Amino acid sequence: MSERDRRISEIVAEEQSRLRSFIRRRVPDPADVDDILQEVFYRLVEANRLLMPIEHVTGWLFRVARNYITDLFRKSRPQTFSDRAVEDENGELLRIEDLLPSPEAGPETQYIRRALLVELEAALGELPDEQRKVFVAHEVEGRSFKELSVETGVSVNTLLSRKRYAVLHLRQRLQSIYQEFTRK
Repeated sequence: MSERDRRISEIVAEEQSRLRSFIRRRVPDPADVDDILQEVFYRLVEANRLLMPIEHVTGWLFRVARNYITDLFRKSRPQTFSDRAVEDENGELLRIEDLLPSPEAGPETQYIRRALLVELEAALGELPDEQRKVFVAHEVEGRSFKELSVETGVSVNTLLSRKRYAVLHLRQRLQSIYQEFTRK
């Protein structure tokens, strides 16, 4: 193994854990985290092969990772409930309520269903009115931000910001109940 190849192996071993943590804090999908990490180290190997001088390797690695994260978010568009629509066996779209445990499945599932609905309703009720309205209009009713902007006279950026704060609150608020019912 050449000296340059040995140095690359050392850098990968030294920085992989920190770089993975950096990416994981910014990217929710573990598969995307692994893809970005692989791309960053591929770029390092390519730079080494092409004899490109890199003065501060650690800073360079994090900058490349940040660029890949930015590219990932530019390419992906936000998913809505309608993007994750589930169809029944007849091809009809199911509602959120249809995705909850069946009320006829017994006392335990009735409890879970009721608890989920109560928590969701409570979490939505905790949102400021503007955030709740834009979240429901976009996620539940499937309306576009442009349409909402025309209707309300509020800029698209403001609507996006309101929805973002709503999503952050709902994620935080519903995390504990999600963990409670997914624990095995």
